[in-house]
Amino acid sequence: MNGVPATYWRRMANGSDRRIVARMLVALLTPFSLCYGLIQRGRAVLYRRGFCAVKHLPRPVVSIGNITVGGTGKTPVTGWLAGRLLAEGYRVCVLSRGYGGTLEGTVAVVSDGTNILLGPRECGDEPYLLASTIPGLMVLIGSDRYAAGMCAMERSAPDVFLLDDGYQHIRLHRDMNILLLDASSPFGNGHCLPAGSLREPRSACHRADWVIHTRCETADVAVPDLGNIPRASAGHELRDLVPLAGDGGPIELARLQGRSVAAFAGIADPERFFADLQRCGARLVYTASLPDHVRYDDRLIGDLLTADADFYVTTEKDAVKLRSMPRKLDSTVMVARLRLTVHGGERLFNDLRNLLQKS
Repeated sequence: MNGVPATYWRRMANGSDRRIVARMLVALLTPFSLCYGLIQRGRAVLYRRGFCAVKHLPRPVVSIGNITVGGTGKTPVTGWLAGRLLAEGYRVCVLSRGYGGTLEGTVAVVSDGTNILLGPRECGDEPYLLASTIPGLMVLIGSDRYAAGMCAMERSAPDVFLLDDGYQHIRLHRDMNILLLDASSPFGNGHCLPAGSLREPRSACHRADWVIHTRCETADVAVPDLGNIPRASAGHELRDLVPLAGDGGPIELARLQGRSVAAFAGIADPERFFADLQRCGARLVYTASLPDHVRYDDRLIGDLLTADADFYVTTEKDAVKLRSMPRKLDSTVMVARLRLTVHGGERLFNDLRNLLQKS
């Protein structure tokens, strides 16, 4: 789904589009959603009752994932946990699918904790972003996370595995299941794919050991009742700007106040990014909502840099690919960096610390 169709589907799937055409389309797709939901329920039952084998890695596995399509902040939360664990002396390995990379489907080492061995084109955006921004972090990709984990054990025997976007990867045993729910739209319009944004029926929430409600500006948010599952909340906000070329220090967001800005993003929900820039006082004169995991080339970059603006601004996820381009980009291209704040994160981390101490 690209451009306008993707934007339209997101609004339909999260329930924000209440027009008659959107409601008719939901009704048309609902039978397919019911079939999809039944398949996902049946798959979960087969694994839970032992009809399908669940593999165990020799070190604790912590899964961070969601049950909806699109961005709920999985990569920032994974990075937050990895950074905390590394600071306490644990050897940490992130296992990712490597979606969108040319090596997707094969087991490969993105970072061995010392050297970065693959670029974003080969391993995908998120694995490279984690490997390049968190010193000492080991990152492997592979559709078979068990095989990727065993490869990591042979190379450096990490103390703990973080399974990025792993909530549906139930073929691998996990010792802690962290579910992320977008506080503004935790279950979309309530339907599974394709009529809604749910990857699994809402009942899948009960596999979670912890729930983090993301996109919360404060610790006080209205959240769905999930029983006794412990929960925390997390907020994402723009922190500062840095030149894409890397030839200068951080720039305060106040520099955007009243200035004309051309913004582009190839992420799950570009509209959120544009809204964040506007809240910082930027005057958006041009926006480009690119497909998630977009591949940049000289032609696309040339098209993006034609707007008459004081600044061109993009995301950290896009920046990792743009920096690898052979041509030097204009010095007006800035990267907006995020800050993650986790309310109740100490309780979650204490549970994780206790889990690791017992293993």
